[in-house]
Amino acid sequence: MAGTDPIAEADGDADALFVLTAALLTPARFPSVLGDDYPAACAALGLGPHPEGYGLVFGQDGLGARWTVVVDDVSLVAVAISSWDCGMAYDLSPDEKTVVTGLPGWPLPVATAAPGVPAPHDPEPEEGDPAPLVPPSGDVWGPAQRRLGADQVALHWTAWRSRISDDGTYAESAEGTETAPAGAAGSDPYDGVRRVLDELHAYLEKAPPVGRVRSASGAEAGARLLRADGPGWSFVAKADDMAFVLLDELPREVLPVARGARLPALLKGLDAMAVRPA
Repeated sequence: MAGTDPIAEADGDADALFVLTAALLTPARFPSVLGDDYPAACAALGLGPHPEGYGLVFGQDGLGARWTVVVDDVSLVAVAISSWDCGMAYDLSPDEKTVVTGLPGWPLPVATAAPGVPAPHDPEPEEGDPAPLVPPSGDVWGPAQRRLGADQVALHWTAWRSRISDDGTYAESAEGTETAPAGAAGSDPYDGVRRVLDELHAYLEKAPPVGRVRSASGAEAGARLLRADGPGWSFVAKADDMAFVLLDELPREVLPVARGARLPALLKGLDAMAVRPA
């Protein structure tokens, strides 16, 4: 997801914006670093949870400063992202009338930089400006890192699933991520898993904030990939298979949950209530 099309080309012009990449902020698809659900993700950017969502455009101005421009033309941003994902060029140039706000900084890491302008940096603050948005640190473990970890499990589901034996235990350690041995952190790590499953069952009884449970097309035909979050935990599952849990109290550990007898009904219920991309 990248492009280098400027909304306005003017070296040294703080009002120019060279578009580098973009993301969606909708009930079914939002940067998980921002929150456990859609309203929380919007609140992290000072936005109201508009039902149609927003597009987030990340770029640099003519002075090289980082900016996140929020637009209400969600379909335009969605088309741009789809085109970039397919390796196609797309000139993402939102109309000024669609701009909701501009925020200093980027909430996500952006690997590219605009040519011909200074290196990416936070803009000079003016009185009353919010603090610049910054990506989460990789040196600590907390809710944002836990949600990002769950995103990676979802993105690389097949690789993670291949490490699990039929009884739900790891056949081998996952590179760069610890697995949870019995007694980790001085207690049974699966006490946390049972808590997560109880909270997920509660979601079926009383719907959580929108976006807490999301369903997307899986890598295999007919299989939905479920993502759910709650206070201190993240959950990833394939609707016709097993699940993984990540917990705030167990840094960088990914806990497998075997399909068993009760998980299928839970996954079916979650998939039925989940929000889905349009």
